[in-house]
Amino acid sequence: MIVTSKKPKQKSYDVVIIGGAMTGSSVAWFLVSNPAFSGSILILEKDPSLEFSGTTRTNSCIRQQFSTKINIQISQFAAKYIKSFQQQMGKDQRVPNVKIENLGYLYLANSKASATILRENKTLQETLGVKTKLLDVKEIIEKYPFFSLSDIVLGSLNTRDEGFFDSSTVLNWWHKKSLEYGVEYVSGEVKKITKQKSKITSITLSDGSEIFTDYLVNAAGTWGNQIASLVDVKIPVEPRKRYSVIFKAKETLQRKLPLTIDPSGFHVRSDGNYYLCGFPPTYDTKVNHTNFSLSANLWEEKIWPKLAKRIPFFENIKIIKQWVGHYDFNSFDQNAILGKHPTINNFIFANGFSGHGLQQAPAVGRYLSEIILYDNYRTLDLSELGMERIINKNMLIEKAII
Repeated sequence: MIVTSKKPKQKSYDVVIIGGAMTGSSVAWFLVSNPAFSGSILILEKDPSLEFSGTTRTNSCIRQQFSTKINIQISQFAAKYIKSFQQQMGKDQRVPNVKIENLGYLYLANSKASATILRENKTLQETLGVKTKLLDVKEIIEKYPFFSLSDIVLGSLNTRDEGFFDSSTVLNWWHKKSLEYGVEYVSGEVKKITKQKSKITSITLSDGSEIFTDYLVNAAGTWGNQIASLVDVKIPVEPRKRYSVIFKAKETLQRKLPLTIDPSGFHVRSDGNYYLCGFPPTYDTKVNHTNFSLSANLWEEKIWPKLAKRIPFFENIKIIKQWVGHYDFNSFDQNAILGKHPTINNFIFANGFSGHGLQQAPAVGRYLSEIILYDNYRTLDLSELGMERIINKNMLIEKAII
């Protein structure tokens, strides 16, 4: 739940952000906390409870094991930021320290082709300082004797800055501090965007009120394409279901389970005294924005048998909780779409994270705040993720997609 007002206090703002969850709040915080920014910010969120947002229904994971330099660097910044969170928030003693639970990520390869990808990824990761290790089956069993690996040929493991973190604390303090710095959070839904030539001039809310702005940031999650369409722009972003199940095993594993990415299509990790398993639907296609229904047979008939085969200890378990979340899925290349529209100069994208939004939020907030303030990046260049690649059909291929 984020604290919102019912009405904006002003008729005009320097920056309006559509979406008040992790990404939108990050953009706002990095702007308002920068001494170079002296403007006004309005965040619009149509559901202040955030009940169905990707932020709320996330598994709060973070990893360095990507196959592209840019995604690795984004997560490296996030890890550094999270681990120094109190300092990053102005050394405010009210702000708690946040740590990364370094369970690690373990990728399992069951073919020569997938093993080659792990080797290639490791080579790149190593050049950027990621401490990934390649493990043969014997080495994996020595570390994690509960696995059954008859079909596996290679594993890739990193236990530094990989695991999960308390994302709710990060969001709550971005929100709280932004309010203290004068950012307005308002409960409202955008119904119209007015554009003159190459610039957005105003937005109109569902209650009919018009708000003028110098910059409009689209951080609307799975609704990002609907927002873009209000200025006749299409972005390849759609809601895709992802299932999560928390369960308890009758017998506890000998040690904590790293987030294991299984070739059969699920991932599983320790979650305190329980275990968390995530997986896509059988047919991974676009769904309605309001469709959060559970599939009655998917877990019992397809996922659990695969899970118990990989870890026989999980043949006897009890489900504690299960839910459905939505990825804001970029159907073009599953990478974020960031930065200015090429011709609508004050329309800023923060869309299509495809499951990586939480861990990418700090770097994205910093980058977009720099774009708004300086018209260019000052720290990490994320222009490779710009809208131009979508328009020109230049895919950015990330091989380590979960």
